Amino acid sequence: MKKIILIIMDGLGDRPNKELDGLTALQAANRPNLNYLSSHGTTGLMSPVASGIRAGSDTSHLSILGYDPHKYYTGRGPFEALGVGLELKPGDIAFRANYASIIDGKIVDRRAGRIQNTAELSSALETEIDGVKFIVKSGVEHRAAVVMRGPKLSDKVSETDPHSVDSSPMDTEPLAPEANFTSAVINKFLERSRKILASHPLNRKLISEGKLPANEIMLRGVGKMPAIPSFHEKYGMKAACISGTPLIRGIAGLAGFDVLSVEGMNGRVDTNYENIISSAIKSLEKYDFILINFKGTDIAGHDRKPWLKKQVIESVDSVIAPLLKLLQDTLIVVTGDHSTPCSFGDHTGDPVPIMFATDGIINDNVRTFDELSVSDGYYKITSGDIMPIILSYSDRSEKYGA
Repeated sequence: MKKIILIIMDGLGDRPNKELDGLTALQAANRPNLNYLSSHGTTGLMSPVASGIRAGSDTSHLSILGYDPHKYYTGRGPFEALGVGLELKPGDIAFRANYASIIDGKIVDRRAGRIQNTAELSSALETEIDGVKFIVKSGVEHRAAVVMRGPKLSDKVSETDPHSVDSSPMDTEPLAPEANFTSAVINKFLERSRKILASHPLNRKLISEGKLPANEIMLRGVGKMPAIPSFHEKYGMKAACISGTPLIRGIAGLAGFDVLSVEGMNGRVDTNYENIISSAIKSLEKYDFILINFKGTDIAGHDRKPWLKKQVIESVDSVIAPLLKLLQDTLIVVTGDHSTPCSFGDHTGDPVPIMFATDGIINDNVRTFDELSVSDGYYKITSGDIMPIILSYSDRSEKYGA
């Protein structure tokens, strides 16, 4: 049986960019190692979750790993909370959160200038209201997780992120009668948080330096802790996750992966790509399945920076050369979890390229790895097909029938 390395370049799929002479970031990138892998395996297009669906990183990763999101997805908040190291208890309600910038009552930046190091803001927001404890912990850049702990809590509440600038901050509303108390407590938390953030020394310092303050915390992705079978239980493999993104670390941890730490790994475009690949190769001695998530491609897509997305792809390509020597005993899978075109600045329902590379499998004669080239490849699949194909190519699948 072969070991498996699954590389997910977050938001990999793209559309033609004027800044790149009508090419996608992947087409424009110098990618000799990705091309080598695609020429030594089978390629195609993969639709995350289902054709045309604008999948989130949470639902798409669940589906890629063989967990039907229609069954196991309860909201992104719990994964985000687990990913930043918070422990969830039965009855807890969790949100993913963004620090945002508000000026004259309007949102001017949903990411507060991609602020770094918000730990002291998060610590200042922790409080208890009407017997409900609010636990706040920072993630990467502007991101954070918020957990509510107390009696009579419901996840049937609306989010407070309007998903657009020039909008006013939102309060939450109950979506069911049993959520009236939860909604009221959240709104008290938001009111208190605005006062704390407005007067916080860090925000005063940012304003004095002519920078945007992080003076609003917006809540979304509400959910309760889901119960899912472990990856080892499903597939009989010992698995590890290498990612600097709290969401992915949370999903993997919940599925029973060992979540590894790597020096210089930060979930940003400047993560230590070389150390991540070196750690993955070394980890093959202990693990059967390694999941790697590179977030930089998605960040560049959201920021509408095709040149940056191209550079991230080239950074990944430059460090994966050692993987080319592993094809005899290892299956290398490369894909995205969804498309984040720089021209759109958000997720779309476009399919993403995928490759399965290892010795001894049929090659479909695709020689370059990009959205257009792999459309001539063997596969037109959805994310739910990936694990069965991985099991087959790694000689781990069980026979169906006699």
